[in-house]
Amino acid sequence: MGDASLPAEIQKLIEKCHEAKKNAHCPYSKFRVGASLLTKDGKMYSGCNVENASYTLGLCAERCAIFKAVSEGHKEFKAMAVGCDVKDDFLAPCGACRQVMYEFGGKDLEVYLTKPDLTWQRTPMRELLPSGFDGSALTLSKVATE
Repeated sequence: MGDASLPAEIQKLIEKCHEAKKNAHCPYSKFRVGASLLTKDGKMYSGCNVENASYTLGLCAERCAIFKAVSEGHKEFKAMAVGCDVKDDFLAPCGACRQVMYEFGGKDLEVYLTKPDLTWQRTPMRELLPSGFDGSALTLSKVATE
């Protein structure tokens, strides 16, 4: 859980994810999510969930933040904070977001699951997506196919 020894940049990251959820466009689910991403060089990018009437065309907050950062030239990340309005549980990202987070942050990405009161739980990416893979798996030796 949260404590006073949390680095200032991580505390700011947690605060920014909850600010980001204020911009969520979720008229269907009414489930606001915000995410904030810290690049290895200290920049922060935030995102929120954006829903669409064609449900599969929506975008989760986590991928929104990552894609914003990538579109600005950043591809190495240190930490991500994710927050929603659920007050009694720490909720984790969906499977699709976990895969994208692993691809760009690797197994050592620090993920802070947070509640509206800014309490947090740090969970390493390797625990959120055990046996995850990235683009390097595509170059591994394969069996011959016909």
